Amino acid sequence: MKVKAAVLQEMGRPTPYAKSKPIIIEELELAPPHDDEVLVKLLYAGLCHSDLSVINASRPRPTPMALGHEAVGRIQQAGKNVDNVQVGDIVSCVFVPSCGTCDSCRTGRPATCTTGAKANGAGLLLCGQSHLSRTTQVNKPNDSKMIHHLLGVAAFSTYSVMNKNSVVKIDPSIPPQYAAVFGCAVITGVGAVVNTAKIEFGASVAIVGLGGVGFCALLGALAAGASNIIVVDLEQSKLDLAKKLGASHGVLSTKDISLDNLIQSVKQLTQQGRGVDYAFEMAGSGPTLKVAYGITRPGGTTVTAGLPHPETQFSVSQVTITAEERTLKGSYLGSCVPTRDIPRYVQLFKEGRLPVDKLISGIITLDQINEGFDQLDQGKVIRLLLKLHDDEE
Repeated sequence: MKVKAAVLQEMGRPTPYAKSKPIIIEELELAPPHDDEVLVKLLYAGLCHSDLSVINASRPRPTPMALGHEAVGRIQQAGKNVDNVQVGDIVSCVFVPSCGTCDSCRTGRPATCTTGAKANGAGLLLCGQSHLSRTTQVNKPNDSKMIHHLLGVAAFSTYSVMNKNSVVKIDPSIPPQYAAVFGCAVITGVGAVVNTAKIEFGASVAIVGLGGVGFCALLGALAAGASNIIVVDLEQSKLDLAKKLGASHGVLSTKDISLDNLIQSVKQLTQQGRGVDYAFEMAGSGPTLKVAYGITRPGGTTVTAGLPHPETQFSVSQVTITAEERTLKGSYLGSCVPTRDIPRYVQLFKEGRLPVDKLISGIITLDQINEGFDQLDQGKVIRLLLKLHDDEE
């Protein structure tokens, strides 16, 4: 079948993207689903820093590639052996297509599925193939007929084929534009708080970096009963929104302030200036992880869910880990089990306890996607959504 998709031609083009146009909208051929696969009509998809990190080459992936990984859609067709969803179901898309059989999956950690990671790195589905192709050669910098899939989802498309484990059935009663963010921002941010860190009621928390994931970590911390929640960001408008949502303090980071001074500014807001029980790094850079570690109290836990360039290094005084009994943890996909956690978070949204609707900055069309990533790159938005069909609300 013919689909319209946003295709990244090559990584690393300069900003502004509205001018360099790394992404073009193409009509592609989409092969039908194989066994264990589903055809999804995409309704809304979120613009995420994980997409941006591929565009700017911080997270190298093969090109040309159909982008997008955070989305909501409707099942249009199901291949053989698909038993978790059926035609007509509304589903949240998940960017780790867990195989269900590797050691990680069998021990309850599908976010670290080795088979899924291999397929994602190659830009293919779990079956080892791409289902997207150009019908003719084109005169573009990368004119390969085969189009790779980003993270097994390729959500910036009108339709996409995915492995059955890349979708989770959700309550169809919630508006699809809000449902779109549950498969990445929500499970990554909330999951980092409740699954990876497992914060205690009343624990003090700091969040460094207020993108979509950072804001969802804030919502998760509030829902889990954290106290004295401190947020750190470069944009005052984001700090203001965070305080409206329930953050206790907002600390503005500027180019003029040193990391050491920023750390001290945050610690002054904590009990006896010792730091927070849990600090979450959500910006994906070495300096922000240094800040998060620096504002964590002795005996506390630092969690990073950011994805910097693979060559980014982080150094720490080893003695602080031992003598201060520090914990430093990574969190991918919020250490979640998608089939367990996404329905839980959707229910919390319905109850008003995870107001993710407050994080939507606007809705754009496929033709505006380069401009949308300029806004994300400049830190001016939290979550922009793509509306992929005019006939869907």
